[in-house]
Amino acid sequence: MRIARGLFLPLLFVILVSQSEFAQGNNAQSVEDAIREQNRPIKPFRVIANIYFVGTHDLSSFLIVTAQGHILLDVGYEQTAPLIRDNIRQLGFRAEDVRWIILSHSHPDHVAGCAFIRQLSGAKVAISELDAAVVASGGRSDPGFKDFHWAPCLVDRQISDGESVSLGQTVITAHLTPGHTKGCTTWTTRVTQNSRSYEVIFVPGLAPVGRERLVGNPEYADIAKDFEHTFSVLKALKCDVFLAQHPSLFGMHEKLRRRRKSRINPFIDPTGYAGVIAEAEKHFREQLKRESATQQQFVGGERRQRVSQLASFD
Repeated sequence: MRIARGLFLPLLFVILVSQSEFAQGNNAQSVEDAIREQNRPIKPFRVIANIYFVGTHDLSSFLIVTAQGHILLDVGYEQTAPLIRDNIRQLGFRAEDVRWIILSHSHPDHVAGCAFIRQLSGAKVAISELDAAVVASGGRSDPGFKDFHWAPCLVDRQISDGESVSLGQTVITAHLTPGHTKGCTTWTTRVTQNSRSYEVIFVPGLAPVGRERLVGNPEYADIAKDFEHTFSVLKALKCDVFLAQHPSLFGMHEKLRRRRKSRINPFIDPTGYAGVIAEAEKHFREQLKRESATQQQFVGGERRQRVSQLASFD
């Protein structure tokens, strides 16, 4: 299977600027350009049953509609949130009827718009316990993005593995799949269309961010162990409808083109899901192998140096 082009690229603004120079001169302009590129508007659409895509060209946001109000999964940057509001309205729904904002992980391209949507709708916010502090602090507690801050947002519920958010007849369940962040969460739900039931998976990040190390990472010592757990979980989950927090990850634009020419819904894609997970795990293991070999060479060289130093005292 050909992997989605954006799967293993780091966050766009991480590529463009170093964190230490985030807000200075041309670098700040590069960040704004990157955000504008990710925020290119697209027409919102129905994915399946009561699930709608209301995000942008490169940032996913999903509206799950119920008779008792709506659930919104991920809210993009602060600049993305008004676009999400407008997309919800374009579909004929009220953004003010969002009752729950649920979040996949605490990177700013998925959570920074949280305060805007909460203020607009009064919605409650749910995110994993390990990522909650980043949202509540507006990014100030995130060691990975020290200079990228946004409006803090109150977190109403800190989700644990296996817990669910319910609204009307909709139940959406959290599966902790850490690695991309310590509290990264895969959400799943079940929908019915034309008398058939489908298992829907919303996949978050599947790779280390930027140049983040898997071996000897002082800020995330268990990152490799967490990714091992994540791939085990993802391979065990049943998937009919494959969605993700970046359109490139689940081939959204290509699937939209295919859907215009066919009555078959291309978002029903268990094979594509399995292929993406397998490819992500392959890249993870290749990076882990490279870093482990480098670490062994370093340790071996350091040991030889110490032996040489001791011998000099004989």
